[in-house]
Amino acid sequence: MKAWNILLFTICILFFPSSNAANSKLFREYIGAESDSVKLSDLPINSEVEFHFILAFVIDYTTDSFSPTDGVFNVFWETNNLGPDDIASIKDKHSNVKVAISLGGDTVGDANGYAYFKPKSINSWVQNAVSSLTTIIKKYNIDGIDIDYEHYDSGSNLHTYVECIGQLITTLKHNKVISFASIAPFDDGGEVQSHYLALWRKYGHVIDYVNFQFYAYDKLSVPQFLQYYNQQLHNYQGGQLLASFIIKGNIGLKPDDGFFEACKELKGQGKLGGIYVWCADESKANGFKYEKTSQALLASS
Repeated sequence: MKAWNILLFTICILFFPSSNAANSKLFREYIGAESDSVKLSDLPINSEVEFHFILAFVIDYTTDSFSPTDGVFNVFWETNNLGPDDIASIKDKHSNVKVAISLGGDTVGDANGYAYFKPKSINSWVQNAVSSLTTIIKKYNIDGIDIDYEHYDSGSNLHTYVECIGQLITTLKHNKVISFASIAPFDDGGEVQSHYLALWRKYGHVIDYVNFQFYAYDKLSVPQFLQYYNQQLHNYQGGQLLASFIIKGNIGLKPDDGFFEACKELKGQGKLGGIYVWCADESKANGFKYEKTSQALLASS
């Protein structure tokens, strides 16, 4: 190869990195944050998709005084119908089902105080997190974790967050405790997005899915949704990006306002990395009709 060709090739690799965007049949849904009556078996499960339940949430706070614990995680999802036996049963009935737990979330406790990421040190937090999460994961027969921290203590810098979360995922995978990990960023124009982008830049190679919260935007049109989706494909270069909608609230792109039309367009372009929904607790009242439509779209050729 001539010298100028080598130079041109190098420039292309550096400034125009290839995308691994591709269509996927992955469907994911958060469950357990708002209701103690919804069951895993309530949801329609299409055998032609890969179906992930995401239990929301496990939080490194105490369950009584709601105080931060430096990485010692406790179960905060509603366990009435989401216990170890329930998980084992749904997996026995559906070979395409996997279950994840989501870390952090927006609030903690009855007073709806924010759930802050608040480690004392990188080493102590990672050690405590690996130990406590391994116990929970083995007890509940969990397959993966989802990172959904949305608030950060003023004493926690960007480097600390990146190393804590990156080392946690890396260690759990190395120990074969989990088989996949996802992140759940949203574009707040500042703190949240910057934390996830910094994490992605250093540890994107151990993150399997990007559950981007497109419903964190104000109400969207189809063109706006597609524009934002393409922006996040660029931001999380090479990642498996999922389209998303929320059941309640007039935000993002709603199912009845063009969400599925947008997904069909993305699928036609080979860019639809899957669909996820917030959340089953809210969707039970409508008979999970949007879950059925989502999975049918993903399963279609």
